[in-house]
Amino acid sequence: MDEPGQPISEGRGLPARAFGRFVRLIWGDDVDSALRPVLLVSVFGALAFSSVWSFVGIWAIKALGASSTQLGAAFMAASLASVAAGYLGGALSDRIGRKPVILFGFGTEALLLLSLAAVGNRVLLGLSVVALGSAFGSVGGGASQAMVADLVPPERHERAYASVRVALNLGVTIGPPLGGVLLLGGHWPRLFLGSGVLLLAVIVLAAKFLPRRGAFSPEEPPQRSSFAVIRRDFPFLLFVVSGGLAYLVYVAYETVLPISLVSTHGLSPSAWGFLVIVNPIAVTLFQLRLTRRVERYDPAPRLVIAMLLMGFPFLLLSFSSSIPFVAALIFVFVIGEMLWVPTSQAIVAGLSPPDLRGAYMGAFGSTSSIGFALTPLLGLSVRSAAGDTAMWSVFALISVVAAVTGAAACRYALGRRSAPDPASRARL
Repeated sequence: MDEPGQPISEGRGLPARAFGRFVRLIWGDDVDSALRPVLLVSVFGALAFSSVWSFVGIWAIKALGASSTQLGAAFMAASLASVAAGYLGGALSDRIGRKPVILFGFGTEALLLLSLAAVGNRVLLGLSVVALGSAFGSVGGGASQAMVADLVPPERHERAYASVRVALNLGVTIGPPLGGVLLLGGHWPRLFLGSGVLLLAVIVLAAKFLPRRGAFSPEEPPQRSSFAVIRRDFPFLLFVVSGGLAYLVYVAYETVLPISLVSTHGLSPSAWGFLVIVNPIAVTLFQLRLTRRVERYDPAPRLVIAMLLMGFPFLLLSFSSSIPFVAALIFVFVIGEMLWVPTSQAIVAGLSPPDLRGAYMGAFGSTSSIGFALTPLLGLSVRSAAGDTAMWSVFALISVVAAVTGAAACRYALGRRSAPDPASRARL
């Protein structure tokens, strides 16, 4: 699909019409038609990725024979490489277009997944491929996020990013069970081959349906260095700091919370398996509804509320760790997460110059890799030295700093405009 704005449910046969009905069922009738190809690719891309990456750590320890230290080093290297890959991929998309970069990222990832089936028990090779796969998975991130802003008007950015987030969560919900089916009998090569083939199918979908340009794409590629512009953009750099701190809090939920619940509070791993689905179900059901209700309010206080809702709930584990209580705490966390993610993405889209949108989105998206690299080390170190309550207190404090810096970035960016019009205010 090369024409922006053409619904994929028109003129593309039965599968496209079926997807159009599915879109209306999940997202309602308020999704921009130009955004529907992105939703299609996001659902199946997330499905393919999550069908295998949920099991990579288990494979490395159980089948490859890697030590915990080796695996931790591989993940650290992958996270650091992802920081550079996310920015470089976004910057490249500003110059050659979003679609080629997205296809390159998917294609490289698919080849690396397929190659894992032939690694055998060669630890160094296997971990190197895992690290490369994680890094190349970030190449298309900035381009994908910039494409959203290319396709919809500025006043629709936040709702559009919320819609994409619902798509990603749908894929992540379906992917791990599918990977478990592929892994039946402990057949690791079948998992890698199956997930690689799924990703190749996603490339076909992306090549066919993703547009080359959007109605709001910049007219010309940039004639300046994105790095030189970004390093002088104080509001954006301040927001990157806020994003990095926010991801420390967010990743704590994914990495150290299950350890705390199982090791300290006596929950079984199977109980965590039940609790963890609260997140994707809540996002799928409530993300768009929440975004529509709050998008008329100023983004700075929304970010503050979001960070506090993410950073403080798990301090209450010292009072109770019953399953209903933990589920309620997770739901409060998810409300904060649903406020934070699309709001922050829309802010970055508004802060970025149109010709450097990919570089800005890629640089901000790379802060997630910082979170994944540092959170387990920080959280588990504090927990080992001072206990769970001290650990959650540290993350609560980080959420406060993230809230203050994020709100300051919003205010500073609004203030630097001499007479902001309604459209520019909507972008922020």
